[in-house]
Amino acid sequence: MSELADIKRDLFFRLLDDAGRVFVHVRPSMELEIGRRGLLGDELNNGITLVFNSHMKFDWGPMGIEATLVFGSTPEKCFIPDNAIDSIYSPELKVQLLMEQSEDTPGPKDKFKHGFEPSGKHHSHAPVRKGDGNVIEVDFHKKKD
Repeated sequence: MSELADIKRDLFFRLLDDAGRVFVHVRPSMELEIGRRGLLGDELNNGITLVFNSHMKFDWGPMGIEATLVFGSTPEKCFIPDNAIDSIYSPELKVQLLMEQSEDTPGPKDKFKHGFEPSGKHHSHAPVRKGDGNVIEVDFHKKKD
């Protein structure tokens, strides 16, 4: 595990212990697995925000997180590679860790696992509650002045 992966993992578990839940933004990656669901719509370009809570069972091993996550009412076996995690956030503690992407950032260069091509675009917006209040969109990207 790299030093950055150790920092991500340590912060993740500290936030989980203190707040009870952690938001993780994952960019599209060849190694990312979201069960049969995969990535949908804007997630293909912008990635996906996943929420982990202290009641869930998952394992953060040397390469990333293995978990069964529920989307709607459908459980999906997932693997989130630590090198695809570009943000970790706790709305309760108002703490956010951002990893800036560079040309050397591990991840997809041409095509992803499911055959789609990256656009390089990132959708960025302020936190907003949607629907029944269970989904929060968080701006994980650095704002440019």
